Amino acid sequence: MPPRHPRIASFRTAADLRDRLVELEATLPCDDAIEAAPGSPLAEPLPLGNGSAGPLEAHNRFVIQPMEGWDGTEEGGPSELTRRRWQAFGRSGAGWVWGGEAVAVRHDGRANPNQLVIDPTTVQSLATLREETLRAAREAGHPAPVIGLQLTHSGRWARPDGMGRPRVAYRHPLLDPRVSSEAELQVWSDAELEELVADFAGAARLAEEAGFSFVDVKHCHGYLLHEFLSARSRPGRFGGPSLERRSALTEAIVAAVRRAAPGLRIGVRLSVFDQVPHAPGPDGRGTPEPHDLPYEFGFGLDPRDPSRIDLEEPLRFARRLSELGVSWLNVTAASPYYAPHLQRPALFPPSDGYAPPEDPLLGVHRLLTAARDLKRALPDLQVVSSGWSYLQEYLPHVAQACVRDGWFDAVGLGRVVLSYPELPTDVLSGRPLARKRICRTFSDCTTAPRNGMVSGCYPLDPFYRERPERERLESIKKELL
Repeated sequence: MPPRHPRIASFRTAADLRDRLVELEATLPCDDAIEAAPGSPLAEPLPLGNGSAGPLEAHNRFVIQPMEGWDGTEEGGPSELTRRRWQAFGRSGAGWVWGGEAVAVRHDGRANPNQLVIDPTTVQSLATLREETLRAAREAGHPAPVIGLQLTHSGRWARPDGMGRPRVAYRHPLLDPRVSSEAELQVWSDAELEELVADFAGAARLAEEAGFSFVDVKHCHGYLLHEFLSARSRPGRFGGPSLERRSALTEAIVAAVRRAAPGLRIGVRLSVFDQVPHAPGPDGRGTPEPHDLPYEFGFGLDPRDPSRIDLEEPLRFARRLSELGVSWLNVTAASPYYAPHLQRPALFPPSDGYAPPEDPLLGVHRLLTAARDLKRALPDLQVVSSGWSYLQEYLPHVAQACVRDGWFDAVGLGRVVLSYPELPTDVLSGRPLARKRICRTFSDCTTAPRNGMVSGCYPLDPFYRERPERERLESIKKELL
């Protein structure tokens, strides 16, 4: 059996958490007491530069992270469930909604058959989704958050009709067998990529028409643009040994978006480090798959020792983004498909995952220190951090200390807002956290959609707990025990 790690809920004070972090040699800033607004560092407004309608400002340091939705319509528009989730984002009190969720720029780029798509047939429903989110914020007494869309093509992980339809940047010796047989894999040609550049530009133009303040050109979690950053073995214009060649597609997309929607701001959510794909070992814990050295198939790692983070290329890439006018960087890591412990630390794995190979606090530390290192090296970038949900009760204790100490500019909340969207409001209001609503990283929000069910927090949100999918979800989990 995998070793047991102390549960966060077992720590009675912030000092207990600090002691555990010291034991792990993974210290983080962590305050004993939480300050309410207006004195809290988390309540400070964050200037974001100018948008098409004038200066943009997040009214606090909380950010709602984009999460892949599994409950849109077959056509790619939002459903009632999608609207319910976005309205919760508005009620949260967070000052910045970073994309809400991943939105495909074309139908073959969807990661699931119910992912949102932006095109002429869906753009009005997405505009309404934005307006409903703003209205929910207003009705809850909050200032308007800054809202954007995350634009994506799922590439290797595309499943637009429920079956794998992978479109890859290059052939990968470990990931190819996971997604398809050799005959079914399609590598993008340079000519096809020129068409994709136009698709991103068209999607951005529609996003601007729908009233969104920015788009995130998604470069994370193993999806297409992230994969291109490690395309060392790809010939042609968009791949090769040099980072300049591997980031040429990014530069083309950013330039096309600028031309198509000149008033729209651009951010990038970036997996800044990677690792060899993991699989369950004999004891159920994640372990790297056998691989040759040097390992040339990752970004932000040392090819001679791929377990070691190397931020040299991510820093160069982020610096180039800044030169292109992309001044917002949302820091994450790796991919949920092959190394989930690196980007969403959790004690309980999803149905297709593995037991954590380490105390998940080490994963939190790794993510937060990577964001800190990017901010220190590139202080003019606005840096959003990720990996917070596992801290649970002590999320605000660490977040407040990190923002006060200048580790990064903003705190990105993901899974926790599915069960507890009002967490930012409660923190800034000085109210005690609602312990029964705090995400315990059970991973049901991943297990359910991986098995064809809609997105949501089934253990803690009464709305989803009462849905018929809950019984099926429990059966799947029992089969895994």
